[in-house]
Amino acid sequence: MSGEPGVLGFLWGRRRELGRLGGWSVLETGQTFLLGYATARAVDEGFLAGRAATGLAWLAVAGFGTVLGAYGTGRVYRAVAALVEPFRDRLVRRVVARGVREGDSAALSRLTQQVEIARDTFAGLVLVSRSFLVATVGALAGLFSLAPPLLLVVVPPLFAGVAVFAATLRPLARRQEACLVADEALAQRLGTVCAGLRDVTAFGAEAQVAAGVGECVEAERRAAGALARWGVVRVASLALGGHLPVVLLLAAAPWLLDHDVTPGALVGALAYVTQSLLPALHDLIHGLGTSGARLTVVLRRLAPPDRPDTPEAGAGRDRAADQTTARVTDRAAEGRPGPSSDPAARSVPAAPASPSPAAPALALSRVTFAYGPHSEPVLRDLDLVVPQGGHLVVVGPSGIGKSTLTALVAGLLEPARGEIRVCGAPVPGAEAAARRVLIPQEAYVHTGTLAENLAHARPGPVPEAELLAAADAVGLTGLLHRLGGPSAPVDPAALSAGERQLIALTRAYLSDAPLALLDEATCHLDPDAEARAERAFAGRPGGTLVVVAHRVSSARRADRILVMDGRETAYGTHEELLSRSPLYNELVGGWSPPTSQPPLPLRDSDRVDAVARPGLAGDGRHVVAHRPVGQVQAAGDLGDGGALGGQ
Repeated sequence: MSGEPGVLGFLWGRRRELGRLGGWSVLETGQTFLLGYATARAVDEGFLAGRAATGLAWLAVAGFGTVLGAYGTGRVYRAVAALVEPFRDRLVRRVVARGVREGDSAALSRLTQQVEIARDTFAGLVLVSRSFLVATVGALAGLFSLAPPLLLVVVPPLFAGVAVFAATLRPLARRQEACLVADEALAQRLGTVCAGLRDVTAFGAEAQVAAGVGECVEAERRAAGALARWGVVRVASLALGGHLPVVLLLAAAPWLLDHDVTPGALVGALAYVTQSLLPALHDLIHGLGTSGARLTVVLRRLAPPDRPDTPEAGAGRDRAADQTTARVTDRAAEGRPGPSSDPAARSVPAAPASPSPAAPALALSRVTFAYGPHSEPVLRDLDLVVPQGGHLVVVGPSGIGKSTLTALVAGLLEPARGEIRVCGAPVPGAEAAARRVLIPQEAYVHTGTLAENLAHARPGPVPEAELLAAADAVGLTGLLHRLGGPSAPVDPAALSAGERQLIALTRAYLSDAPLALLDEATCHLDPDAEARAERAFAGRPGGTLVVVAHRVSSARRADRILVMDGRETAYGTHEELLSRSPLYNELVGGWSPPTSQPPLPLRDSDRVDAVARPGLAGDGRHVVAHRPVGQVQAAGDLGDGGALGGQ
């Protein structure tokens, strides 16, 4: 069942229910007939003739017609239910059969939402169509019984308005479907972009992504404009068929009165038009114009017409389109041009310009930043220089501003004052964005092959030998073999957080950007894997590494360490900071693992080590209880009397 033919075929098969619906509608037709006819008689034979009782009696007849119509309306709803529920059941059977036969993953949505939308819309269309027919038949019969010349004034504009509206039904349905499709495309694009917004900004792809979103917005604007233009025609049809007869009746009143039309008949005709025909036509136009198009769209999705290719092929096309969209968006998020009709998108430089040999890899000059005009600055007058080929680790308590610093360097945030330069290029700026790569804590992996994921930060194809060498350097080789090689498909949902981080790290390793910013990018890796990845980045030819450390062990591998502690920021080597930074001493604490000693003998019934003294393997990162399970050991109970080390 697809579109109008299916609905009409269903109604033809329910002729008995339609007959019952028409039979009860006769009572409403009588109500409409009596509305104008009794009013005309009350005026002519009652009030104008000086017989008020007669006039009131005719009005009572009109009231009786209203009661009769109300009784018929109650029975009409039962008849409508006899049509609508089998219609719903037929849709459910088709959706279930299709889902079982084809493995349709959208069957649940169709059952719980789209079938109910179709049922409710179909019921509304039956009611408004029936009401218009009832009102038209009753009003035209009443006009003919009052004075046939009234039909000459009312019928032509009424039928003309209905004809104009009928001519707009198909174009209106097509435009409404186009508007819905454009809205869905925009929502899908925005959902993809918002999920990777940080990466989009980090790779300087704002212009490309904005162009893609702008195309979707423009497509929806055009679709909405076309729908609105046809909506104007719909309003014009209502004015032609519903309002114009009122004007014509008033304008033709002298001529009608000269041709044996009584004043009561003229009043009755106005009652027919304003109280019956105009409301019924209004409901028909708005009901069919909106709900009819909606029903057409839903029915097409529930039961698409037969076509040569199978539903499985259609589903495959949908999945391929989704993957292509994700890859194009991901390429934009990484700063790499993807397929686009926008010349500006294709003209983005493929690789960053070589940094100036004299310029440091990163330079901050009196940088101050706060998250609000009245907030305490997170950074205040910070000066920092990282030479080309340097390795800097940033440490500090949680929330002190470490990620804020990397966001400023990446151009995600702008300082209130001060200057930031990457390889001599000012931040924010396209040149600086091309010279740095940011790896955030939440790694970004998309559907596609592993090679496509790894090569996104490069302007062109990456030789497989280079991919394998990069995977070996970062520590991705094991995952690469488990997935099936570079050409193996990747399902982001099936990967662990650590596996996604390894893929993102290798992708950044392969990029041409000389400055790598690791913002807790190894937090889901074990210490050995973290050390291997950091050593790989530190050893990149011409590369510079800035790490926001998740573990203090990263500091031991760095050339320089930046300790962030509000206004007490410190900078130096590991040995220098141990001698002059209390916070760094606290962070390191008992972390440094000396030579391992065997555990002390057990001294309580819970069979755990009594005290974690210096020299016990791993004692700098773990608290070993010496009380019954459930009791908390204070930091001062440690054998060396030191603090927990801020871990």
